[in-house]
Amino acid sequence: MPGAPGHAEGLTMTAGNSPWVKPVTLAGQHVRLEPLALEHVETLGVAATDGDLWKLWYTAVPSPDKAQTYVETALAQRELGKAMAFVVKDAQGAVVGSTRYGNIDADNRRVEIGWTWYAASVQRTALNTEAKLLLLAHAFETLGAIAVEFRTSWFNHRSRNAIARLGAKQDGVLRNHMIMPDGTRRDTVVFSILDSEWPAVRKHLQYKLDEPATPA
Repeated sequence: MPGAPGHAEGLTMTAGNSPWVKPVTLAGQHVRLEPLALEHVETLGVAATDGDLWKLWYTAVPSPDKAQTYVETALAQRELGKAMAFVVKDAQGAVVGSTRYGNIDADNRRVEIGWTWYAASVQRTALNTEAKLLLLAHAFETLGAIAVEFRTSWFNHRSRNAIARLGAKQDGVLRNHMIMPDGTRRDTVVFSILDSEWPAVRKHLQYKLDEPATPA
């Protein structure tokens, strides 16, 4: 698509009874998003050790010994049409994290971008900005989504600030929304971007990519 960041391989539209969101590879200058697969188990586990990310109690990052289960669960969600997980690679091709489309609602053309985590060494870099730009462009311009959601823990202030910097607006807070693996109850902050807002958000994200001193 003219003006789109990078390119997408295998872009698909809804056809008949086939899934609305299908496996697709999205590639840009700083990042490459590939459909998550069992072959990524080991490298995902290694990526999570960069910052010991699984120790952050308000997130759901797999420790190396749980990476296999993490990937198998994500693939099961894909088979059910509930989510589409990606492995995140940097410009050198190294696996540095994961992200996904979730809460897929084809009837209402809504989808969530989330379950995102990155190795500490690539956090707050152009990689994240471009990954979000690629995912949003695919959702709005290829899938025809009318709204894209972002959700995060009330206590994940870094994530909340990052989502707001994308140009998303806060919709509200879901109290006691999730029971976390450690038994705590998570209040979830919900943000969204509407299709009518997408052109301005696209320009904003592209501007941030062109200004490497101020990445998202």
